[in-house]
Amino acid sequence: MKSHSRDELKKFLMIHELWVDKSEGGKRADLTNADLTGANLSGADLTDADLSGAILTGANLFEANLSGADLTNANLSGADLVGANLSAADLTDADLSGANLRRADLRGADLSDANLTDVLLNARTRF
Repeated sequence: MKSHSRDELKKFLMIHELWVDKSEGGKRADLTNADLTGANLSGADLTDADLSGAILTGANLFEANLSGADLTNANLSGADLVGANLSAADLTDADLSGANLRRADLRGADLSDANLTDVLLNARTRF
């Protein structure tokens, strides 16, 4: 597992945002198997990012954009995903146990074999 400092993570996000905007110097964020336990990614744009196998236990992903992201085998247990955009994200075999998915957008997300034990949902969670 690779852990990243706050500054490294900030740089990854800036370069990824350039990639999302199709701007020069941009590159898709590859955070495969990264240890992001407790990371504050609130409001981050991680559209189409590769977070497969990442550990995001207890991470703050409040209103983050994870549309189209690869989150296969990711550990999102206890993560705050309130208002997050997970549309078309691949959450195959992801651990979402105890995650807060209130107001999250999960339309088109692949939740095959995902652990959804004790997930917090509400009427505004979209499937």
